[in-house]
Amino acid sequence: MSAKRTLHEGWTVSGDPGAPVAVDSIPASVPGEVVSALLDAGLVEDPYTDDAERGVAWVGRHDWTYRTSFAFEPGEWDGIDLVFDGLDTVARVSLNGTAVGETANMHRRYRFDARSAIREGANDLEVAFTSPYAYAEAQRDRLGDRPNAYPEPGNFIRKAACNFGWDWGPNLAGAGIWRPVRLETWTTARIAEVVPRVSVEAGLGVVEFAVDLQRAADADLELVCTAGDQSTTVDVPAGAGVAQARVEVPDPELWWPHDRGGQPLYDVAVSLRSGGEELDAWSSRIGFRTVELDTEPDADGRPYTLKVNGEAVWVKGVNWIPDEALFGRIDAARLKRRLRQAKAAGIDYIRVWGGGTYESEDFYRLCDELGLMVGQDFLFACAAYPEEEPFWSEVEAEARDNLARLAPHPSLVTWTGNNENIWGWHDWNWQESLGGRTWGAGYYHDLLPKLVAEVDGTRPYWPGSPYSGVPELHPNEQAHASVHIWDVWNDRDYVHYRDWRPRFVAEFGYQAPPTWATVRRMATDEPLQAESPNLLWHQKAADGQAKLQRGLDAHLPPVRDFDDWLYFTQVNQARAVRLGAEHFRSLQPYCTGAVVWQLNDCWPVTSWAAIDGEGRLKPLWYALRDAYADRIVTFQPEGDGVKLVAINDAAEPWKGVIGFWKCSPQGRIIGRALMQIRIDARDTAELVLEGHAVPKDGEFLVTGRERFPRATWFTKEDKDMDWPAADFTAATALVDGGVAVTITAETVLRDVCVFADRLDPDAVVDKALVTLIPGEQATFTVMSEAIAASPELTAALTAKPVLRAIND
Repeated sequence: MSAKRTLHEGWTVSGDPGAPVAVDSIPASVPGEVVSALLDAGLVEDPYTDDAERGVAWVGRHDWTYRTSFAFEPGEWDGIDLVFDGLDTVARVSLNGTAVGETANMHRRYRFDARSAIREGANDLEVAFTSPYAYAEAQRDRLGDRPNAYPEPGNFIRKAACNFGWDWGPNLAGAGIWRPVRLETWTTARIAEVVPRVSVEAGLGVVEFAVDLQRAADADLELVCTAGDQSTTVDVPAGAGVAQARVEVPDPELWWPHDRGGQPLYDVAVSLRSGGEELDAWSSRIGFRTVELDTEPDADGRPYTLKVNGEAVWVKGVNWIPDEALFGRIDAARLKRRLRQAKAAGIDYIRVWGGGTYESEDFYRLCDELGLMVGQDFLFACAAYPEEEPFWSEVEAEARDNLARLAPHPSLVTWTGNNENIWGWHDWNWQESLGGRTWGAGYYHDLLPKLVAEVDGTRPYWPGSPYSGVPELHPNEQAHASVHIWDVWNDRDYVHYRDWRPRFVAEFGYQAPPTWATVRRMATDEPLQAESPNLLWHQKAADGQAKLQRGLDAHLPPVRDFDDWLYFTQVNQARAVRLGAEHFRSLQPYCTGAVVWQLNDCWPVTSWAAIDGEGRLKPLWYALRDAYADRIVTFQPEGDGVKLVAINDAAEPWKGVIGFWKCSPQGRIIGRALMQIRIDARDTAELVLEGHAVPKDGEFLVTGRERFPRATWFTKEDKDMDWPAADFTAATALVDGGVAVTITAETVLRDVCVFADRLDPDAVVDKALVTLIPGEQATFTVMSEAIAASPELTAALTAKPVLRAIND
């Protein structure tokens, strides 16, 4: 029987003699990276605070060596392998002074034969990393430069592009053993790889096992392949290195996205045997479901419709970046929290963006269990990539590896060739600067689709995001397949999302700073202002502060202090994305999904995220929860007037009455209307408002307090509305684990929020962005034992800067 032993203990790391900080055998966590080791040793400052990121810029320009020792007792082994699930990035692996392997790709798993170098007793293991900058710049000089959205050489090394910095992330391009490492021993033969190809055929669950073997002897073998409670045995004759088996499961329960059904998972296993003895075993879990991507041209252009089990799904998505800039800190508990936050916001689809990583087993296991669909990009982003060797072979190896590794997971529904590179070739002045040099087209249109079909064969592939379906079309043509919408954030007011009529939106977003507690982690300036130097260091977007101010000027009253600026920018972000998401939903079924940029952050930063780098919910998260609810109503412009659109994404028909009021700026109800609805499952209905239902200048519309999220329509921006000064009463009451804050409105209250993280960084509030008219109440539940235990903190929940309304 094979044996596997992790090698995560006793590691140290040392720097090269030219490093500006002498680093000699300091402790290093594995999995982990150099920057974390330096930070733990007190040799660098926390790169997440103020501008300390500058102080680690040298790390990626130097070589690093990891070392550990382990004991080994010889046995009757035919194979002794060192196995690395991830090395970042260019490394030589040596055992007892003998080189056993080299690597040049962060995104692959590696297995090295250690038989010739291992010895009885103590063994010295060394992983020597070459500077990623030195390697990438040498490749760039050899092959000729290629365009990149950032002045970094990240497109010349198979390493996460965002390691070199992004418009939301730091440059921490170091090195390290970033995924598990172990010693594996085996006899006779071992299972090298299993790809379970899962399908549903006429109500029958089918698992086609493709098994690769590594042999040390030509013995006859057998494979026992199991799916659920069904199994089959396959004989593998002497000398054969591959085998296939088919297992059928009658009447399987189908796996669905969480808003469509359940997530039953079935155990699958492969046992390799010889002479009745088990030599090796592999196991995983699968879900039975079908997935299709309908992109057949129609009368309007080309759709991009995701179908699960034959049912079209309106995608309520977010983009995902690595959840930490220091990847070794990302564990299952952190991922579980983040993905549960996503599901709680009504999100059913996560696009793993191409500038990060092929996500971990923990990530995909959790998405399987939570019913979150995943679209995984191949790892190319915002740059031209060389196709010459060694890159072509490296890309093929990493694609094969990850296609096989992720094949069991039902949550994985699509593969996409790249992020914005086809768009870049068309629109970003690449063609002249490339001068005929390769840029990645061969990957996206040739290599990757062939590999997806060959290795997986059960999931659709799309060449790029965005991409319109054929090379002759502009890749961001809104009538054709997937688009990215960035003219709004970069150049225009967010109301211009309504100018778009897309088939599927794979990226759109709007910025805001993180929560107060996170701001204070990232910037210690006193007094804190929007233009404080350290706050600006954590604004990586080009002209980001100016774009935030443009949005404030268009919609909100002048800010009086930093507290206003923080609150108003966060409200603007939430309003912008909600407006866009509701507009795109109102276009269904013509439009088939929206994927917000972005769910999460990797450090404390002003960005497009709904959950900040410390894991705290920004107001945008609450707006997403409203916009992605199964049942919503939304007011949308119709010519010079307005219409009400009711959207039912539930499995049952929606019957009932929608009531809404027309109000004066003071909140006095000056008109009422009712809409009798009967909407089929997964359908919409709309009503164009006429006559007295249409609000006049200064008036506004608001739906009643029904269970679906409240919809509003304002004829003027807040900066121009004649709002009364906010008047309300606030009462607190202790509840289990926290405090309930009940607000009773005496006047209109716009976008009420309770920022409890100002009092307790760990506090969580159940709602935000609540608009009330006079006489209405809203109760905010603040989960915080620290606040509940303090009368002073409890009282602070009812006043600025914790309790806010736009017109306060």
